[in-house]
Amino acid sequence: MHTLKKNRPLRRIVLASAATVSGMVLLLSLKPHTTPSVAGSASSPAPSSSSSASSGTAGPDGTTGSDGSSGSAATGTQSLTGDSVQTRWGPVQVRVTLKGGKLTDVTAVTYPQENPRDQQINAYAIPQLTREALTAQSADIDTVSGATYTSDGYRQSLQSALDSASG
Repeated sequence: MHTLKKNRPLRRIVLASAATVSGMVLLLSLKPHTTPSVAGSASSPAPSSSSSASSGTAGPDGTTGSDGSSGSAATGTQSLTGDSVQTRWGPVQVRVTLKGGKLTDVTAVTYPQENPRDQQINAYAIPQLTREALTAQSADIDTVSGATYTSDGYRQSLQSALDSASG
């Protein structure tokens, strides 16, 4: 006898509901594209900004600041590294160059690139965020569609670098 007989509508409803619930459970059990190494690095301490910026050159007066910056105050050239900001997909950190108090360069030092999808997204997003920051001369920049977490981390790291330049 066939299980979906027309004179037994309740059985069809129960089987359709069970199939729907099973499909939803399978769909919700899919994991995000985070690799174990990225998930493990979320709990590790972030590198200090002075260690990543310590390769900076000495300023015109021959000194290098203790925060990894080089150069003199507002009149010279300063290279400052922002805080490493932990995002859902990995850390984001930027280095800024200020000349005469004006933002002349922004470089993404660290950003998510653990898998091909991260590389694809950030190959598009990082240059766009850099252009926005140089145009705005501040961390008040728009989020790049499709790279929300990277944009937020970039903005926070940029703001911390600009804050350390003014303070």
